[in-house]
Amino acid sequence: MNTIVATVVIALAVLLMLASLITAIRNRAMGMVLLVGFCLLEVAVLVQAGFVIAAVAGGEGAHVSKGTLYGYLGGTALIPPAGVFLALAERSRWGSGILVVAGFAIAVMTARLQQIWQGL
Repeated sequence: MNTIVATVVIALAVLLMLASLITAIRNRAMGMVLLVGFCLLEVAVLVQAGFVIAAVAGGEGAHVSKGTLYGYLGGTALIPPAGVFLALAERSRWGSGILVVAGFAIAVMTARLQQIWQGL
């Protein structure tokens, strides 16, 4: 697993979480900046998944439970589109609140994915 990509994913998720929190506190719906940010987050998550799948195919991570690893990869790939879909459906401050939770979940799940990869 590439720690640089994981760090970028975590940093971007935390940044988007804070931006979404500010938007929710200001009683605003999700804007174009958050939409583009979550699209970039999805790309980063998919790049991370590609690195992990390539590493597993190359023989690395033999000690890792593959079911748990792929479950976390799939979950992190589904959260940004689901969060954006729900935020677009709820055009109030609560839509931005959904994105706060989505950003937090991505950051935590990526950190846990690193722990799984290291065998912790």
